[in-house]
Amino acid sequence: MMKFGDFALLFWLPLVLGCAPAMSAQSQPQPTQTAPASDSIVAIEPNELPNTYPHGPYQVALHARGNYVPVLRWKVEQGALPPGMTLEENGVLRGEAERAGDFQFVISVRDGGQPQQAVQRGYSIKVVEAITLVWKVPAHVNVNRIEGSVEVSNTTVDDLDLTFDVKAVAENGRATEIGYQHFPLKKGTIAMALPFGESLPHGGYMIYVNVNGEVAKRNMVYKQTMQTAAPLQVVVGP
Repeated sequence: MMKFGDFALLFWLPLVLGCAPAMSAQSQPQPTQTAPASDSIVAIEPNELPNTYPHGPYQVALHARGNYVPVLRWKVEQGALPPGMTLEENGVLRGEAERAGDFQFVISVRDGGQPQQAVQRGYSIKVVEAITLVWKVPAHVNVNRIEGSVEVSNTTVDDLDLTFDVKAVAENGRATEIGYQHFPLKKGTIAMALPFGESLPHGGYMIYVNVNGEVAKRNMVYKQTMQTAAPLQVVVGP
């Protein structure tokens, strides 16, 4: 029969011999594992695209920021580019817009990884008129004169050879020149005032304003026209 002293001797003997009791699996410290950071395309740049004008040369290189596997492939996913412009697979957006308007679209880029990474970004391009023409002082009758003024702007990157012409057309179809100028309109000119006016015989007159801007080196002509909503009545002769 084992006595209490014998039991105590059996318990302490492994300690004396340098053997500690084994720890359970649950009490053992577990190794810490860190998941490798995944590569990803973070964003498409630039943030915004510049505006342009009809038939204006346009070229912008899109690029991706982040970690990705070359080679990138670019595509228009939704919407439509301005007519006359294309997005190449290498991310170069180029061409000449055919008409004015506000165009919205979504561009995507995919890398060469397996599986592929992909990201999208929405853009817009405003194609503004090359020449803008608005009334500054609408055409009106002043005693026996029809007079007024317009504002013209050149939003292109070219100097324009500008012709400004205003005609008063009588009810019988007879046209009278009441304003004319021909001069270079510098690029970036905004809201230049061009007056017109002339004394006219008694009668009603429709007023037609025509502006032509020529860029000879690119064989381009930009045009804008305006007219009065109804004939202006001159009731006092010259």
